[in-house]
Amino acid sequence: MTDSGINVAADYASQTGENKPLGVAIVGTGFGQKIHIPGFQAHPGTEIVAVYHRDIEKASELADAYKIPNACDEITELVNLPEVLAVSISTPPFLHDEMAKIVLESGKHLLLEKPTTLSAQEARSLYHLAQTKGAIATMDFEFRFVPAWQRFKELLDEGYCGEKRLIKIDWLASSRAAADRPWNWYSQKDKGGGALGAIGSHAFDYISWLFGPVKRLSGHLSTSITERPDPADGGKLKLVDADDSCLLMLELTDGTPVNVCLSSTTYQGRGHFVEVYGDRGTLILGSSNQKDYVHGFTIQCAPAGEDLRHMEIPDRLQFPQTYSDGRLAPFIRVVDNWVQGIHRGQTVVPSLKEGVYSQLLMDLTLESHATGTWVTVPNFEQFLANS
Repeated sequence: MTDSGINVAADYASQTGENKPLGVAIVGTGFGQKIHIPGFQAHPGTEIVAVYHRDIEKASELADAYKIPNACDEITELVNLPEVLAVSISTPPFLHDEMAKIVLESGKHLLLEKPTTLSAQEARSLYHLAQTKGAIATMDFEFRFVPAWQRFKELLDEGYCGEKRLIKIDWLASSRAAADRPWNWYSQKDKGGGALGAIGSHAFDYISWLFGPVKRLSGHLSTSITERPDPADGGKLKLVDADDSCLLMLELTDGTPVNVCLSSTTYQGRGHFVEVYGDRGTLILGSSNQKDYVHGFTIQCAPAGEDLRHMEIPDRLQFPQTYSDGRLAPFIRVVDNWVQGIHRGQTVVPSLKEGVYSQLLMDLTLESHATGTWVTVPNFEQFLANS
């Protein structure tokens, strides 16, 4: 973290004291209303002091409903409120770059939903801006904070599988399997819609976290539902050009092959599974829960030559409280990690750096699909250093 980042945190601590909740503004009222608002309200170290919606009447309705003191329809107005020290953005991805720039230029701390932006170049610019302004920025890559995933990471780091021979990832969901699900930004490639952005961004982050960097990749995207009804236009069918399935082959820098299959249109898909096969054993992390992409993860393990067995998740990793919506508990952990980083004046992981890496692999997947070739991943530190 730059000296200016330390100063920002020091100013916050000296002006408010670490015992006073961090004033947070909410930008984005879809996922933001479902998860961000209740998550910040549940965390003892944060207080929601403002909410943004482009329609001021809707912003005011939300403010009244959740007892939030300020409602805004301009981001510049929101960041100029003195009680706003940090901003959480969960809008569609095509809005991320412009909104995050305003937040970071104002010196406010940032929590950003995935996918980071529409391109790795945009994401990289945000990363440098946060460094310059001394803002503590984090990404909502919540799988890093789920107990079963944390135990899975520990087992891999302990060498349970030995030398990795194959990694297989399936994420087969049915969230958009119904062809009558409405057309919106998610249906539009140029707005960041599609399965690659929605779930591939997560997959690229946790592949890096669990297994290390990628050397090269090959990707193929497809769209099985090519039209959806637009409720804003009387139900008229509109073109869908965003992907709903993605097939990937990756080679890690250590040579391990990784096979990835992602889809949001698979009725009764198997769910979300990460399988690791090595010379000493096998680990399988997975959940068949189609209604909640966090609840339900278990770990199966087997030393070489033995049958798979269930592995318990230790109490030290369990959530202190769970919720009917499984996404809420890991999000609160993301918030807690971010707040602690702000108090310390230190960069947290996942940061915008991890957001840039995930976005870079998404961009390269699009390039691979367009060219029909394998694409080599550039040296990330060199890429990140460029402005």
